[in-house]
Amino acid sequence: MADETPSALRVAVTGAAGLVGQNLMPRLKARGVRDIVAIDKHPANTATLRRLHPDVTVIEADLARDDGWQEAVATADVLVVLHAQIGSLDRDVFVANNVTATERLLAAVAARRPYVVHVSSSVVTSAAEDWYVETKAGQETLVLASGLDCVVLRPTLMFGWFDRKHLGWLARFMRKVPVFPIPGDGRYLRQPLYAGDFADIVTACIARRPSGTFNISGLERIDYIDLMRAVKQASGAKAAIVRIPYAAFWALLWLYARFDGDPPFTTRQLEALVTPDVFEVIDWPGLFGVRATPLQAALEETFRHPVYSDVVLEF
Repeated sequence: MADETPSALRVAVTGAAGLVGQNLMPRLKARGVRDIVAIDKHPANTATLRRLHPDVTVIEADLARDDGWQEAVATADVLVVLHAQIGSLDRDVFVANNVTATERLLAAVAARRPYVVHVSSSVVTSAAEDWYVETKAGQETLVLASGLDCVVLRPTLMFGWFDRKHLGWLARFMRKVPVFPIPGDGRYLRQPLYAGDFADIVTACIARRPSGTFNISGLERIDYIDLMRAVKQASGAKAAIVRIPYAAFWALLWLYARFDGDPPFTTRQLEALVTPDVFEVIDWPGLFGVRATPLQAALEETFRHPVYSDVVLEF
């Protein structure tokens, strides 16, 4: 299979309508991949994916519950595992979407034994303890135990086109309000990773077929408050950035969650934000043969692209 040209491959992508999947589609096609199966359970975001890429086979399905998608992935040469539950107030939702869905997916491809690019997360080695960390670690274990030829990529916090949960949501919020709050002193080290660069790494894995586990971090380290200042500059937001006590910030999130069943930012995510984590930085541009986009340039590409910057995914 390693000698096949990209146009001869069938590539199946789960969680395809999310941040990485939406960034991956144009890059896969640019590499010459023509037979793409994209699966996601979110109706509106799947519709967006179908509209942007009418030449891709798009399937709306919940891998943890639905059937009918198995045949499409059973013939895949490459499987890119992107599906993940990032935020929720219900542990069972994390288990269903990160663990149960992965068990069913691996069973569906067991006979074909495709090459797997599994997108895990840097949080699996984090000091933070929450349902996301627990179930993402479980998902990674399932993939590694499957016996399939695979590579595991553990990215840090990502941003880019179609970012609905992280910097994209924060930038949109920043544009709407006169004051943008920062918890505590804001000196929480971040290593943001541009989703465009990460999508290039995924396509490089499809071409090169590496094995092993790789921690993929942003190459530039920056404190959260300085990152928010850079987002403000790139997005053209006018809000004043103001520090507020951590306890008050936590209380506001807790109150917001009483009125929103799927809040974009939760108290658990706040606790993870302030956890002191420093992630390994490897030479992923050299290892995978991709170009690293400087942070400020990546932010400008994210918020100023003539087409993709205006596409907002739903939660």
